[in-house]
Amino acid sequence: MALKAVLFDLDGTLLPMDQDVFVKTYFKGLSLALAPHGYEPKELVGAIWQGTEEMIHNDGNEINEIVFWNSFCNHYGEDAKKDIPHFDRFYQEEFDKVQEVCQRHPMAREIVQYLKDKNILRVLATNPIFPSIATEKRMGWAGLSPDDFSYYTTYENCRYAKPNLNYYRDILEKLNLSPEECVMVGNDVADDMVAEELGMNVFLLTDCLINHENRDISRYPKGSWDELLTYLKKCLSE
Repeated sequence: MALKAVLFDLDGTLLPMDQDVFVKTYFKGLSLALAPHGYEPKELVGAIWQGTEEMIHNDGNEINEIVFWNSFCNHYGEDAKKDIPHFDRFYQEEFDKVQEVCQRHPMAREIVQYLKDKNILRVLATNPIFPSIATEKRMGWAGLSPDDFSYYTTYENCRYAKPNLNYYRDILEKLNLSPEECVMVGNDVADDMVAEELGMNVFLLTDCLINHENRDISRYPKGSWDELLTYLKKCLSE
């Protein structure tokens, strides 16, 4: 079946990074921004991790945004919602500092533009545990913008998260695609290559490989940016 869409992970894929360094730097910046509003850093980080876990295990009854803030308010009380503007301000004014621990690869934009020129749908299939403003900022760090994508996932528009197969099913349904018409490109074996179980083609970008469970990756098409471009050209020629 002809290729119609390519789904890209963001962190560690289109945006090269060391995930652990990114998370540490992100939480440090957020904690500093929220401390003046009464949030003790260690407790804040714990509450955010708890909310993140609940989004990852979301059963689909609510969008991830609601799941996160319900969890956060279960910890801090309903009044915590009045501090949402402080979180928004952090993403608007401070989050860009985290870019220092990320990289930019010129082929990220090159490949997305190549697909755009070929009228192939480009989906930013980043784990939807961030608000749209944070997702759009990270796109920019990679040299990309919302206009480069046909659709992108955030915690405001998703009710599942990776590695739940329903996350991928939702994308397929929203874009009226079948799995065989898609390629999922990512660096995380557990979160991204799971799309293969639905019948999607997959490509494992190995520059910032994450394989926490030490799974056998020999069966996946994989490699660097150059090899990804070669793979996509081959898919489009079939």
